[in-house]
Amino acid sequence: MKRLPFVLVLALVPGCASQQHPSPPPAREWATTLYRDHPLVGRIWDVAAGRFVDESALRAAVVPARFVLLGERHDHPDHHRLQAELVRAKTASGQRPALAFEMLDVTQQPAVDAALKARPEDAQGLAQAVGWANSGWPVFSLYEPVFTAGLQAHLPIVAANLPRAQVRELVMKGPEALPAGLRSRLGLEAPVPEAEAKAVREELDRSHCGQLPQEMLEPMALAQRARDAMMADRLLETVPADGAVLITGNGHVREDRAVPAHLERRAKDVTVLSVALLEVSPEALKPQDYAASVGAATLPYDYVWFTPAMPDDDPCKALRERNKKP
Repeated sequence: MKRLPFVLVLALVPGCASQQHPSPPPAREWATTLYRDHPLVGRIWDVAAGRFVDESALRAAVVPARFVLLGERHDHPDHHRLQAELVRAKTASGQRPALAFEMLDVTQQPAVDAALKARPEDAQGLAQAVGWANSGWPVFSLYEPVFTAGLQAHLPIVAANLPRAQVRELVMKGPEALPAGLRSRLGLEAPVPEAEAKAVREELDRSHCGQLPQEMLEPMALAQRARDAMMADRLLETVPADGAVLITGNGHVREDRAVPAHLERRAKDVTVLSVALLEVSPEALKPQDYAASVGAATLPYDYVWFTPAMPDDDPCKALRERNKKP
């Protein structure tokens, strides 16, 4: 996997190469309000260069990358608005990449194609065709800016995820739940380095508030790896010459594992750009402080764009109460 040199990205932005410190982030009408006055809100951190960059530098960086992976918190409205901006930055260059979504599974591709053939720019019609309201994902209005950016540019829409039924079977039965050809292509039977496997198990344990039975961690790690591998597979197998933009959760765009690692395994000369959209925290005032929150020594992305946070109920409360029931 290749990343374009930072100096080349800067060369694409007139006047940017001479900036030692980017100008303050432009004023925005944020939809979310929590910690809006945090010093990192609106700032973009280039991880490899170890410096802040302006929005114009990030927009320039998405243009030459074959695969642009845009992370998110799924229910965060500002994340989807920023994703839509980066999709438009890609298409403004004249490119027509595919727009792939974790939120759509491969069994929905025929419905996607039929909806777009009938009404090519109708985002709401597409949502109805795939049954978004009953999908379990956050309300479609949050994602509509991203879909609209893609449909207005007449981009192919790619359903990128494994169906939930297959994910459940993987958890219960292991890799044999998938057809042999797909299993081999996704690399699910290849050994996973113990350090990586341990980190994934710990992440799953944290994300489930320590309420998962320990024997479920490894099967769920397999399912997570399969979903990452499937999204990478869809990017490699179904995209046009201009590559693709993937809309997915932040955990799926981390470069130390997840979708970028699977892309690298299968296509080592491909350029991939990973962008995480992270909520700020009052306890973390520097970009490097956020590495620990994702269980890493350093931020595992190319760029991080910081946003205000959303008020959040205790995410562990429901799990704890459910596990108390006899």
